[in-house]
Amino acid sequence: MKGTPETPQCGFSRASIQILGLQGVNPQKFTAFNVLEDEELRGGIKEYSDWPTIPQLYVNKEFVGGTDIMMSMHQDGTLAKLLEEKGVLVEADESDASSTSS
Repeated sequence: MKGTPETPQCGFSRASIQILGLQGVNPQKFTAFNVLEDEELRGGIKEYSDWPTIPQLYVNKEFVGGTDIMMSMHQDGTLAKLLEEKGVLVEADESDASSTSS
């Protein structure tokens, strides 16, 4: 991405982080790299994925797509399904589960 999750440096990076947050992705389950700090990474990631834009989403080392793909998948529900299948969502807090009192 351009920037960091805390301080995205472009609207697409900001949108991608917002989508992941809306999906309930556990921040401890993902890593972001600031391509603005590493020109070799910036060019290399585009070549590696054969995708022209940044940010790019990878889940378990598999390329998913850029922000446009993330948005489309978010809207049609396929992103939620993928993230759930890959186990990257925040787990429900057990204290939120129904409890019985003695």
